[in-house]
Amino acid sequence: MNIVECRGLKKTYRQGRVDVHALDGVDLDVVRGDFMALAGPSGSGKTTLLNLIGGLDHASAGEVVLDGEKLNLLSQAQLAELRLNRIGFVFQAYNLIPVLTAQENVEFILQLQNLPARERRERAMAILDDVGLEGLYGRRPAELSGGQQQRVAVARAIVSEPAIVLADEPTANLDSHTGQGLLELMLEMNEKKEVTFIFSTHDKMVMDYAKRLVILRDGRIAGERGKTE
Repeated sequence: MNIVECRGLKKTYRQGRVDVHALDGVDLDVVRGDFMALAGPSGSGKTTLLNLIGGLDHASAGEVVLDGEKLNLLSQAQLAELRLNRIGFVFQAYNLIPVLTAQENVEFILQLQNLPARERRERAMAILDDVGLEGLYGRRPAELSGGQQQRVAVARAIVSEPAIVLADEPTANLDSHTGQGLLELMLEMNEKKEVTFIFSTHDKMVMDYAKRLVILRDGRIAGERGKTE
């Protein structure tokens, strides 16, 4: 069963007097429970495609269906609700709130979902334990290493048990050992909790871990391996 369906997806930007086609007619199905990487050179359209799937940007043409919802038919409020309740995001720059502790950063998404304080605290601490940050609940981002911050970001993305996690270059700022640990963690979440993951990446290690690899070039799908039927 597909969790994502992209049909005829196009994204065009105006640069001066020139139209730049970041995506140029992409058709893509993502099966629920997939562990998929989008790869390709800079400017190939990886991050653009990820942003369109996550409802962070609007397509110039075509449509995205995510978990049964046609994104182009949703209002801004409906898109915000969809992102809050069904999508987890892991950004390259972590995007943690500097003044909040690790626990508070993870709880933040649950607070937006209006969960009771006790449940928020218990779930945040449990997921931080799962990502190997037991005992570091009270540290703020500046007191954590890059790898630890990225683990907090992953914990925040999965604490609400979303249908899908979108991760933009999740290992870009990490050494190979820390990056491998993070991938192992996400693969475990994928296999145990059946969370769908889509990565954009330049990292060969991420491509090797991916169960499915989609290659983008010049805004089009240029190749693929490991497709789940």
